[in-house]
Amino acid sequence: MEAKGAVKAALSHDKFKLVLVGGAAAAAAAAVALGVGFKYWRRPETRERVGVVSRLLVHPLKSGKAASVPLAECLRKGLKCGEMRDRHWLVVTEDGNMVTGRQEPRLVLASLTCEGGQARLSGPGVSDLRFPIRQPGNAVVDCRVFGAAIRGRDCGDEASRWLVGYLKAERTLRLVHFEPQMSARRLADEVPLFSPNEEVVYPDCAPVMLLSEASVKDLSGKLDEDLTVERFRPNVVIGDCEAYAEDSWEEIQIGSVRLRRVMSCGRCVFTTVDPETGVISRKEPLETLKSYRLCKPDEKHIYKSAPLFGQLLSVEKTGVMRVGDDVFKIGRR
Repeated sequence: MEAKGAVKAALSHDKFKLVLVGGAAAAAAAAVALGVGFKYWRRPETRERVGVVSRLLVHPLKSGKAASVPLAECLRKGLKCGEMRDRHWLVVTEDGNMVTGRQEPRLVLASLTCEGGQARLSGPGVSDLRFPIRQPGNAVVDCRVFGAAIRGRDCGDEASRWLVGYLKAERTLRLVHFEPQMSARRLADEVPLFSPNEEVVYPDCAPVMLLSEASVKDLSGKLDEDLTVERFRPNVVIGDCEAYAEDSWEEIQIGSVRLRRVMSCGRCVFTTVDPETGVISRKEPLETLKSYRLCKPDEKHIYKSAPLFGQLLSVEKTGVMRVGDDVFKIGRR
């Protein structure tokens, strides 16, 4: 009641006093919010071991074959091992639209590796191609990833011819590379669940995707088929836990890395591409996932009809993670 009286008095005298009152009220509200947040984060942390890192996978080429590595730096934009950075290379059409395994399933058999300043493209049935990672004289291309604008440095005509020949494509394809000075995609513009400072390069949605071995094994049992984790393209694979335990890990620590769950990974037709053959079925395991892994009704505005499998994470603290590291779920008392 006293606050209402103060406002009425300010209105009866001059606008300047109203601004002062409003500013004080806003400052008080901000202080309360800050105090609540500070009090929460000051609460002692609890750490519960929930699993172990069984594999770390870096996908330098979007939709390309994964490189299994013993350790990786976990940076804000995803995993890095040596000169390989996760989803920093992209196949595009001549007008800059992304090309993935959804359109060209045999991309999953193509690998891009980096060493000594050189990139190497390889795939079954074709000769390897080596070219410099840095090609500053080449054009910078305006690209589109799920409708979002991003740029990439064209990797040259030889890389283009290699892709067209390997994929037996009837159109011109180009390979582009994201360089450090380029602007990344701001995730909050695409998925409001991410904080404003979260950025990615060419991944679908998040800097890190995590999945447990047990979840893949459970799905395999429903299909009576031995699926591999590569089909689902995670970065971090967790062992020694129950199936779908990762659904409940809101914040985890691995080595010196702190990760926060943002959302589940909604699955699409890409899961029906066999990573061993490069053949797309457009049915399984997607249909089986839809039979038991759909979202709650109040989450349909986020996931629509996509089944959920794996978790998308933001990087709260960068560092190094290794195969064999324990995974700790973080809580607060």
